[in-house]
Amino acid sequence: MRSLALALGLAVATPALAVEMTITVEGEANGAITIDLLEEVAPNHVAQIRTLAEQGAYDNVVFHRVIDGFMAQTGDVEFGKLGADMRMAGRGGSDLPNISAEFSDIPYERGTVGMARAQNPDSANSQFFIMFEPGPFLNGQYTVIGQVTEGLDVLDAIKRGTGSNGAVVGRPDVMTTVTISR
Repeated sequence: MRSLALALGLAVATPALAVEMTITVEGEANGAITIDLLEEVAPNHVAQIRTLAEQGAYDNVVFHRVIDGFMAQTGDVEFGKLGADMRMAGRGGSDLPNISAEFSDIPYERGTVGMARAQNPDSANSQFFIMFEPGPFLNGQYTVIGQVTEGLDVLDAIKRGTGSNGAVVGRPDVMTTVTISR
């Protein structure tokens, strides 16, 4: 009876399992990046990311914009598939509607994942970025959706962009698979 009470007490005290996104990367970087998605902070953004990942929309999407000391951007499911015309990568989204901003006071630190958008704060759709270093100038300006929990070494190895505004020249690194688990 005592062990049952202890087990029940632990079950009540343990927080709900986080939604995890695992990105398998191939290219100059090879391995997995695991991200805890913050559904309590940005529920609409996380729901959209989750839907796209579960549909396989992120599979074989490249890291099209990678700026050393800043961030790696990916998630253009419309124009960012490996083998597509990379000149268009970063200009697309998905068939799903854009999402209204869900700003928080979570700071942009190393490993923070945020939603990319156009000038309109309510224009996020499918693209996201992962921070190499802190970017306090982004705080409160872009929706935070997650935090890397494993694979910062893989993130650090992603091929850097050398083109205009961090565009990756040549063959970019790619998210071969993106999976969601709880």
